[in-house]
Amino acid sequence: MELRLVGSKSLFLSNLEVMKSCSFLDTKLIFGLSGTQKLCSCRGVVLKASRSSASYDAASSVSKENFILDEFSCQINGKSCSGLYLRDIRVLDASDDEYGGVVINPQTLPSNPNIFASVLCSSLSHWKMKGKKGVWLKLPVEKCDLVPIAVKEGFLYHHAERGYLMMTYWLPDDPCMLPSNASHQVGVGGFVINDKNEVLVVQEKYFAPALSGLWKIPTGFINESEEIFTGVVREVKEETGIDTEFVEVMAFRHAHNVAFEKSDLFFICLLRPLSTRIMVDDLEIQAAKWMPLVKFVEQPLIQEDSMFRKVIDICIARLGKHYCGLSVHQLVSTFDGKLSSLYFNTVEDSDSNCQAN
Repeated sequence: MELRLVGSKSLFLSNLEVMKSCSFLDTKLIFGLSGTQKLCSCRGVVLKASRSSASYDAASSVSKENFILDEFSCQINGKSCSGLYLRDIRVLDASDDEYGGVVINPQTLPSNPNIFASVLCSSLSHWKMKGKKGVWLKLPVEKCDLVPIAVKEGFLYHHAERGYLMMTYWLPDDPCMLPSNASHQVGVGGFVINDKNEVLVVQEKYFAPALSGLWKIPTGFINESEEIFTGVVREVKEETGIDTEFVEVMAFRHAHNVAFEKSDLFFICLLRPLSTRIMVDDLEIQAAKWMPLVKFVEQPLIQEDSMFRKVIDICIARLGKHYCGLSVHQLVSTFDGKLSSLYFNTVEDSDSNCQAN
């Protein structure tokens, strides 16, 4: 077996000379050494034997780029040698993100942990050389055995969902500029009042002891990619069976260190009922009914709580047309070209039926 270096100072070394002069290590550089998969290092210079295409699994997990020439030098038997070698760049399939980094394609990750470890390391070196910033690695549940490998390489947890774990790696030496995990959860409450001045109220099956006996408005969380005005209509329908129409956001509350130390945004929305027959959701709700507004307000738990009392004051002011909430308007922004919902007061609108304070 011969080791061939190409360049102005070509040199041919026998397999025996290489074995005597080098210790075999794991590295990231590939050059024309055939007949072995072991790796060698000469006086601190790291080399790597070329590997056949059979070394990678059939998932096309690695994108092949052009060979590039890189400089090589070492000491063998006390003699200096130098030249050029071919470096074969193999990197994980990835696309550019909006932060100057890359997003690894989770569908093409190697299934073999050893291959993943090797290619991940060489990919990070390649992306750093290319001036990339952050690396996003999404690991599906079925590939959770790759998590320890990514952690060992320096990846950090970013967030997790039911089907995957997202990890990140910041390549530059300066402080990480990747956006943090989502900081808020969004809840909604539906204030539904009919033409008899009755409020739609519920008692939940599971509640804090301090809220025992309280009749409250239907509430819930907004789903991912769901609008506030459609989410609150859905929640009311799911809990009570009542169909409603969104009117406006009357107020919202901002609280911190709630569930999982996240912040919480809670929107109180005025809804117009489109049906009257109640059908209780047995999973979440113990009871539901139409309650006269006066009795709803007189509940001790509402009278004793400044937040509840203020919300009711706002609702009553809105019903008396002494207050305007925020109605929804859907607009497209030229910044991202996407349809967004903008909530604002429309007192100048001739169709408005409320007055500003």
